[in-house]
Amino acid sequence: MLTIRAVRLIQSATVIAHDHLVSPEILDLAPASARRVYVGKQGGGFCSPQREIESLLITEALAGNDVVRLKGGDPFIFGRGGEEAEALAEAGIGFEVVPGVTAGLAAAAATLTPLTQRGVASAVVFLTGHEDPTKTEGAIRWEDFGRLGATLCVYMGMKNLETILRRLQAGGLSGDTPAAVIQNATTPRQTQFVSTAGRLALESERAGFGAPAIVIIGEAVRTPARLASLTAQAVERDLPVLS
Repeated sequence: MLTIRAVRLIQSATVIAHDHLVSPEILDLAPASARRVYVGKQGGGFCSPQREIESLLITEALAGNDVVRLKGGDPFIFGRGGEEAEALAEAGIGFEVVPGVTAGLAAAAATLTPLTQRGVASAVVFLTGHEDPTKTEGAIRWEDFGRLGATLCVYMGMKNLETILRRLQAGGLSGDTPAAVIQNATTPRQTQFVSTAGRLALESERAGFGAPAIVIIGEAVRTPARLASLTAQAVERDLPVLS
């Protein structure tokens, strides 16, 4: 899922520094002469050091190359785009930030899950389930978010999902609150698992779900099933259904 601006820049790049979740189909948009440099980070696997990524961008730009830093989502939502922008600015290198489609929005829309909906959810919160491992204490007080009544969209949360859901419930979130894991969103491998806050961690693990995935928690998770029921009723009544 790309903006037209992103496509045009990829097509004119001489160097592309790309993340782990960027698909081959997107990389194929680049000229055959463009040099592709993998700088991905993968939970439980190889992770390119952040300082090395920033050094690469600076070095290639100073060499006169048209550099595209290609991220899997939006660069300013848990994408370290701010850190890389600061490094470029400190080096005196001009740059442009192109908005991307962040995973939380994409996963929700792809599964017909409205993150906000009148009478259901008036707010949405994006949270990371994987903070900087060098921190001595996590910055997220999960208990506080358990009583917001908002749709919670958790990135990179599968490894710590049991702890996250337990702490949300300790803060007041009902264990019966609908919750879903959406894995490989917007790709041909997309799949989802729907349960409740009290059961999602154990049941999704038993079902084989893991990263990359987005976890959505809140009443809005009920909407896809309701839409499917209404659509089925329309088909039975031979009403027109838009495609």
